[in-house]
Amino acid sequence: MRETRDTSLYDGKAGPALLVIGALLVVAAAAPYRLFDLDRFLAPKEMALHAVALALALPGLRRLKALEFSRTDLLLAAYLALSGVSALFAPDHWLAARALAITLSGAAIFWAARAAADGGGRRTIVAGVAAAGVIGAAVSLAQAYGLDSDFFSRHRVPGGTFGNRNFMAHLAAICAPALVLATVAARRSWAAAPGYAGMAALAAALVLSRSRAAYLGLAAGTAILAYGAWRAHGRWNDARNALRMRALALAAAVGVLGALLLPNRLEWKSRSPYLDTVAGMVNYQEGSGHGRVVQYARTLRMAAAHPLLGAGPGNWAVVYPKFSEYYDPSIDYFTGTTINPWPSGDWVAIVAERGVPALTALLLVLGGLLAGGWRRSVAAVTSGEYMEGLALAATLVVTGIVAAFDAVLLLPAPAFICWALFGALAAPSPVFWSRALSQRARRRLLAGVAIVGAAALLRSAGQVGAMAVYGRARTAAQVTRAHYLDPGSARIRARFEGLRRGGN
Repeated sequence: MRETRDTSLYDGKAGPALLVIGALLVVAAAAPYRLFDLDRFLAPKEMALHAVALALALPGLRRLKALEFSRTDLLLAAYLALSGVSALFAPDHWLAARALAITLSGAAIFWAARAAADGGGRRTIVAGVAAAGVIGAAVSLAQAYGLDSDFFSRHRVPGGTFGNRNFMAHLAAICAPALVLATVAARRSWAAAPGYAGMAALAAALVLSRSRAAYLGLAAGTAILAYGAWRAHGRWNDARNALRMRALALAAAVGVLGALLLPNRLEWKSRSPYLDTVAGMVNYQEGSGHGRVVQYARTLRMAAAHPLLGAGPGNWAVVYPKFSEYYDPSIDYFTGTTINPWPSGDWVAIVAERGVPALTALLLVLGGLLAGGWRRSVAAVTSGEYMEGLALAATLVVTGIVAAFDAVLLLPAPAFICWALFGALAAPSPVFWSRALSQRARRRLLAGVAIVGAAALLRSAGQVGAMAVYGRARTAAQVTRAHYLDPGSARIRARFEGLRRGGN
């Protein structure tokens, strides 16, 4: 086994810069079409994810001389292959293609971020992705304190450009270790100052979100960072680093106090909403906690019925009603369909939609990255290596916990952010398998990636176009056009079929 990979794919500034731009785009992208209060946030972010993944993949592949895979790469490739096979047998191929495209683009972001980091862009990527998370949190804070926009949702406030406060909080929690790393590792004191303001914004937004999954994930990530700081005492924890860590803790405290004390525009039903959230963090006997238990049990029954390949990526909502019984808070009994298009958690979603082998492969990928990051921090010879390994471990733990309670890697914005951070912070790993690429093979690989990437991008663009057309549709022809642009939209399809039957 060779000890290193080719690091020349992104040895300039273009790769890291494109990753940072992509992170900002997936956070900011949204559409103003209020009739589609979920897809108007997801589809534009999918467009950004696919566009940046394609823009990174094609130049990298042109310079690729050989396929070089570590064990982690092979496991990730296995996860992609199993997801692809599962999609072939899915009952709804339109939904399967959408979910599979997010997975493929996420993997492309991971490989591109790792190559760009190996080429010298690690600091840029980590700082840029952390900044994107801070901006998303800051926009949500602005909504909480009165800012209104057609690009915000009026439900699940303050969600900002995510459309849902939980989505915002999950991303903020995942970006927190990267923000700590970028601030502590800043070369100049003035460069660390934005990190303190960013930490205050993240903390305030997290408090106002009342997201229990984000609270649990952040608590675990903070524990890892605190343990790392304690373990580094006397070795890496020099006076400058210690001062910056204390300043970050103070900034977080200021953000928490500001969120609790300053009046805002949020309308909670409880007189003590934040205390209630903390008190009910692990309550599974009533409310949303009990609903999750019911949903998990029936989703696992669904997985047991499709153990090898699952029900198909993105097809949980299609198959789940067959396993629902007399009481199920996940079902809208007026329509007989699920309230959400995915279950409350990546892990149950993946095992039910893609099968046990796919979930096993993905968990081994993340476990391998976690072990590599921890080993890197233990064997570090510089403070930079130590902090990077620690930040990767904390990011993976936060992601794993948050993904146990809600969709993360299945959604475009967190998929981009997570895979970019995983790749940028990944420890160097030996090449386990390699094969030289002939010019003909490289051309075929390029053509295949270009076709798949362009199809994913056009599909997302079609969704956005369908929303725009349908929002101003006054004739049957306009509704028909919107349906052809996005045949998977339930709202558009219902009106289209009504028109075909002679309705209005």
